[in-house]
Amino acid sequence: CFVAKSWDYHVRVALGCTNEENLEAIRASVEAAVAAGKEALVDCEHFFDGFKANPDYALACARSAYDAGARWVVLCDTNGGTQPSEVRAIVEKVIASGIPGDHLGIHAHDDTGQAVANSLAAVEAGVRQIQGTLNGIGERCGNANLISIVPTLALKPAFSNRFETAISAEALSGISRLSRAFDELLNRAPEAQAPYVGASAFATKAGIHASALAKEPATYEHVPPEAVGNRRRVMVSDQGGRANFLAELKRRGIDMPRDDHRLDALIAVVKEREAEGYAYEGADASFELLARKMLH
Repeated sequence: CFVAKSWDYHVRVALGCTNEENLEAIRASVEAAVAAGKEALVDCEHFFDGFKANPDYALACARSAYDAGARWVVLCDTNGGTQPSEVRAIVEKVIASGIPGDHLGIHAHDDTGQAVANSLAAVEAGVRQIQGTLNGIGERCGNANLISIVPTLALKPAFSNRFETAISAEALSGISRLSRAFDELLNRAPEAQAPYVGASAFATKAGIHASALAKEPATYEHVPPEAVGNRRRVMVSDQGGRANFLAELKRRGIDMPRDDHRLDALIAVVKEREAEGYAYEGADASFELLARKMLH
C-alpha cells in the first residue's frame, strides 16, 4: 500500500519536489512492488481537492499508478470537505479518463458529516472498493463508518439489486454486536443514535408510532431490526400511550387486554412519577418491578 500526493499544491509545499518528480516516484514505486509479485494499492491523497484545483495533474497521478500496474487506485477526500455531488462527478470523470471502476477505491473523511454519503456516491459512480473503519473511528472527525455502509449496501435495493457484497444475512445480523464490542475495546460508550446499531435506532416513545408498529412494523422501520442484530424498543414514558405500555408488558411476558383498568392505573403512576423527575424509558428493570407490583 502506497500513499501518493495527487494535489500539486501538496507536491510543492509538503514534498518540495516538482510535479514530474512526484509522478516518477509513483510510477517507480508501483513498478517495484509489482515486479516483486505484490498487489499494489495506491492511496491518492487529497485527490478530490487536487482535482478541483488542477484536474489534469490529479488525473496524471492516478494514471501513473494505474499504468504502472496498481491493482487499486484509491481516491481520497483527505480533508473531508468534498460533497457527494462532487464525488460522483469527479469519479465519473476519472473512469472516463481510462481507469476502470473495478480498479478504483474511495477513502472519505467525515469533516462535513458526509463520509458515508460520499462513499456511497462513489459506488454509484462506479468505484468498487470502499475504505472505512468500524464505528467511523479516525483522525479529526473520523472516517467513513463501515457499520453504516455495510447494511446499506446489503439491505437497500438501490445497492443490493445492483451489487454483490458477499455479506451473508447471518454475518450481517452480527453487526450490532460487532459495533458494541469494538466500543467496549475502546472503553467508550456506544452511540445510542448510531444508524442501524444504536440503542435508539429502532426505538419509539410516541404513542401513535407504537400503535402502528404493533400492527405493522414497516410503518416506522426502514429495515427489520433483527436483520442487523438490533431490536425494537417501545419506550414507556409520560409521552407514551396504551400501545407503548402493552408492547413493553408483552415483551416481559405480561399479557393483558387494552381495556383492563389496571393498565390505566399503571399509566397514571408512571406519568405522575415522571412529572416528579423519574425516568422509566431507560430503566427497564424499574418499570418491570412497578408493573408486576401493580398488576399482580
